[in-house]
Amino acid sequence: MSPWVPPTAVVLLLALGGCTTGALAAADVATAAEKVLAQQSGVRGTVTCPEDLEDEVGAEIRCTLTAGDDPAQYGVRIRVTSVDAHSVRFDVAVDRQPAGH
Repeated sequence: MSPWVPPTAVVLLLALGGCTTGALAAADVATAAEKVLAQQSGVRGTVTCPEDLEDEVGAEIRCTLTAGDDPAQYGVRIRVTSVDAHSVRFDVAVDRQPAGH
């Protein structure tokens, strides 16, 4: 059993530098998710997203989280909940069980 229990859902906000381009870079989304999850759990993890995320409400991607000294990988769903000229708001939900369990 994993010693780390991920938060089930958090909201994160990513500020945009000017006009939106239709997609947010996977690395930027992952970094924003890492920061918010660390604030919620107290453990700094690494989030990896395989693709960019469209900046439209309802768009979502599946990413992977590894946290602290725990070698287990958790699935992460990141879904856009609102978009305006300066920011995108996401819902981040971490799977309760590591991948493969």
